[in-house]
Amino acid sequence: MNNFSFPRELRLFTPTHFTFVFQRAQKVGNSKITILSRFNMLGYPRLGLTIAKKHVKHSHERNRIKRIIRESFRLLQHELPAMDFIVIAKKGIINLNNRAITEILSKLWLHYCRLKNSL
Repeated sequence: MNNFSFPRELRLFTPTHFTFVFQRAQKVGNSKITILSRFNMLGYPRLGLTIAKKHVKHSHERNRIKRIIRESFRLLQHELPAMDFIVIAKKGIINLNNRAITEILSKLWLHYCRLKNSL
């Protein structure tokens, strides 16, 4: 049975981890969310988040968006390939409700799930 927790090792923390992805990132996204990714050698996916104060002014809104993204990743972590992912929230995401954000993320994650199945 799969473990659907979200432990510390599934997160990107350090600037080195983020730089690793930014150097040669594959990009999937739409007008509200972009996901950058790069294969890692760890055997499991990891997640990093960037939500700029410029686009989402209030901390409670940034936290809401982070919770939705983490939950989406947590539920699909066993379907995703061994990649480091950085989810970038763009201008206008604050106007979306939780369901709309979840649906956008599901479509974007599906791209990577297909990638894992083709490997």
